[in-house]
Amino acid sequence: MRRDVNLKGKIEFVAITDPGRVREHNEDALGHDVDCGLLVLADGMGGYNAGEVASGIAVKTTLDMVQNGVRHELHSAPDQTTGLMRQSIVLRDAILRANKIIHQTAKSQPHCEGMGTTIVACLFYDNRVSIAHVGDSRVYRLREGRLEQLTQDHSLLQELVERGLYSREEAERSLSRNYVTRALGVEPTIEVTITEHAVSPGDLFVLCSDGLPDMVEDDDILLTIRTFQGDLELVGRQLVQLSNDNGGKDNVSVLMARVLKPFSANRGLLGKVANLFG
Repeated sequence: MRRDVNLKGKIEFVAITDPGRVREHNEDALGHDVDCGLLVLADGMGGYNAGEVASGIAVKTTLDMVQNGVRHELHSAPDQTTGLMRQSIVLRDAILRANKIIHQTAKSQPHCEGMGTTIVACLFYDNRVSIAHVGDSRVYRLREGRLEQLTQDHSLLQELVERGLYSREEAERSLSRNYVTRALGVEPTIEVTITEHAVSPGDLFVLCSDGLPDMVEDDDILLTIRTFQGDLELVGRQLVQLSNDNGGKDNVSVLMARVLKPFSANRGLLGKVANLFG
């Protein structure tokens, strides 16, 4: 996957994390690389031991493998078997590797036994974004004033709603929103959900741990973004503050990317010339 485009000045990134009002320490981990267009967020599982170790491994492994893939892959052609673009394959394989390392660490280190983490990551390339996730950390997109959740939680609540056994309102009243059905490190293998989306200037992508949507309704997330959208750092701080004001029962992390300009990949000499004026 050859990177012929510099994303600096084309995508604005902001990362904010906070332990919340109840937890003594922060088990969330964040990472981003502007040069290769990667954002990754992991939420160490509160019900598992050493959740902060698991989330740290997940973020570091994903960053390292994607950065290595960016340097050494030559093409961004679709995979003929899966139909996914090459950047999605690189992202998926990085998360699968993270799962393996976390699982092996949990088996070999007694103090890490049973640890796990959710993960969500975005990789921007050629006016597209690949989104990978496991668990209930989320990605939202704000486009033309409309906030849309681009990921579906891997949770018991979501599965029962999808099966038609509960309405979402009934499920939220009756069930724990935090019971996830997938997490990195718990099993030797894991299914990573991958989606791909076209990207337009003005799009805002919000990655968050469940500490945000558990404490703040989507309508209030949207209102906060609209109110402070001129200052992305302020948007992030206000979202974290809202979560804490509403109880702050969990760690809360927000990782955002705002698309400022198109970032098409160069294709030959014409692409290199065009990029000089991009």
